[in-house]
Amino acid sequence: MTEFEKRIGYSFNNPDFLDHALTHSSYANEHHISDNERMEFLGDAVLNLIVSENLFNKLSGDSEGDLSKIRAALVCEQGLFELSKKIGLAQEIKLGHGEEMTGGRSRPSVVSDAFEALLAGIFLDSDFETARAWLLKLMDSELSKVDTDSLGDFKSMLQEHTQKGGRGKVTYRITKESGPDHSKMFECEVLIDGKAAATGKGRSKKDAEQDAAKNALDIL
Repeated sequence: MTEFEKRIGYSFNNPDFLDHALTHSSYANEHHISDNERMEFLGDAVLNLIVSENLFNKLSGDSEGDLSKIRAALVCEQGLFELSKKIGLAQEIKLGHGEEMTGGRSRPSVVSDAFEALLAGIFLDSDFETARAWLLKLMDSELSKVDTDSLGDFKSMLQEHTQKGGRGKVTYRITKESGPDHSKMFECEVLIDGKAAATGKGRSKKDAEQDAAKNALDIL
């Protein structure tokens, strides 16, 4: 068992799954091997199913909309980046020279993608129940605190804040779309009275808007 496997609490029967999950496209391109993007695609689906099932059972009185918001907050790029810190994932990712030199190891998008690939690796190496138990143990503190009231609709909060402060209209615009179809990343700009206030990112346009609103609130 490697030090990393001890850290995450899972020993791979087939180490190739772990090696593949940690291989960023920049490293793969330099060494002419496969990257972790296909595993990221699978891991995203496994992650969403596990978290959705947990919230469905835990929050029996919440609406579909509320459950979606809570899930989005838990599995967003920043949320996965924070989870990854618990297991020291960033230091294990195989990066190409250019990506390494430009700070890829501390980039939430790189680390969160590797986290999804790692979850897929555990799923492929074992089964759904094992992957489920591993993820829920890692997310225990986050899931134990979750409820509708604690989530916060940052767009509504920003609207209320600007109205109280005598400011004008809050608008959002998507400024960039990147990534493959199965793993899109959106960048959004929030404007107050037509002036840029903050930017945000997310795997959907709605998530990007929420992230931008949250960042605007932090600034204000």
